[in-house]
This record gives sequence, C-alpha cells and structure tokens, in this order.
Amino acid sequence: MGFLDTLLGRSRQLKDKAGQYASEHGDTIGQGLDKAEEAANKATKGRFEGQLDKAKGAAKDGVDKLGEQGGSADPGPSGGAAPPPPSPSGPPPGGRSG
Repeated sequence: MGFLDTLLGRSRQLKDKAGQYASEHGDTIGQGLDKAEEAANKATKGRFEGQLDKAKGAAKDGVDKLGEQGGSADPGPSGGAAPPPPSPSGPPPGGRSG
C-alpha cells in the first residue's frame, strides 16, 4: 500500500466521521450557521444579506447531504486508527545501498 492509498484511506475515515457528526448534530450546526449569518449581517449592516443567506443555505444543504450519507457508527477493522505505514522496499533515498 502506497502513500496515496494510505492518504485516501484516512480521508475516507475523516469523511465518515464528519458524516456521523453531521447526522447526530445537524440541528446544532444549523443553529451555529444562523448565528454566524446574523453576526455577519450585523457587522456589514445588512449590505450582503442576500449573499449571506445564500451561503448559509448552501452550507446547511451541505451539512444535510453529509448527514444523509452519514458515517457508520462502526469505525472499521482498524478501530478508527490510520492504517500502518507501508514497509519500505527498494533502495534507500539517495540511491545508496548499504
């Protein structure tokens, strides 16, 4: 297993964890997005209300989609830890051997 395979495996684990969090805490995340929009509207005196509302809607849609995909409660055979790094093969860096 190469570096990219390891990286891909870890990114899948993180996506699953984010999906699980989004499905469990979607309402709380939505409330936070509402508060953030209100604060941004206040700071900009409402000049960007339409853009902020659109961005909040897109963020909520993304959280909902991630929550629907969810993350399995089972962290998998590795117990949620990253897989071990591959064992080195071939000559050491720099081309020298022994």
